[in-house]
Amino acid sequence: MADQPHSQIERLDWAAIRASLDDRGYATTPALLTPTECRDLIALYDRREVFRSRVVMERFGYGLGEYKYFAAPLPPLVSAMRTAFYAHLAPIASDWMRALRLGEGFPAALDDFLEICRHAGQIKPTPLMLRYDAGGYNCMHQDLYGEVFFPLQITFVLSRRDTDFDGGEFLVTEQRPRAQSRGEAITLERGEAIIFATRWRPLRGARGHYRVNVRHGVSRLKAGRRFSLGIIFHNAK
Repeated sequence: MADQPHSQIERLDWAAIRASLDDRGYATTPALLTPTECRDLIALYDRREVFRSRVVMERFGYGLGEYKYFAAPLPPLVSAMRTAFYAHLAPIASDWMRALRLGEGFPAALDDFLEICRHAGQIKPTPLMLRYDAGGYNCMHQDLYGEVFFPLQITFVLSRRDTDFDGGEFLVTEQRPRAQSRGEAITLERGEAIIFATRWRPLRGARGHYRVNVRHGVSRLKAGRRFSLGIIFHNAK
């Protein structure tokens, strides 16, 4: 990032982000990664030692494309963003938990939350990079890796829309009780991010809050190659 990740993230309009998360289940940010940082992250993709595992989506019916989970320790930029974002998202996630009567929420610091993951046997880092070529897509899904999960996560697009790729919109669907699913397609430019619900979000009804189940995916790429960075806060078993 052009300056320290904490400073960049601190300057975001967090009141607007919170309102969007509460209203829609997602919020977008302006470009937080510079073109150079995007290129540097993409350049990591072919370095085997940086990652702990590779998943080819079509082998498991997940879609068409592939993704790789970073090994520990995370690249400094990814680690710094994960820590800084968590500090701002933990109060929102805690309010969601209380609204749904699911407990008091989450600790203020990422390290303390990761200790909770560790006690649940979830010790593997989950930030990842994803690659789609023409025709690639990601089926609607939720990123859950064990008993413990954080209700919010982030995706950055690292490639240039209309230059490096065409298509590949970020997709979000919500399933409300006794109602048909609602979907949205969100376009992101290079360096921009979307913050979105991992599994569910609270929605106020006549009798208090209830859960709205949320899934996310990526629409089919029409051309080119698209890289993205996912920041998930809970670890995996």
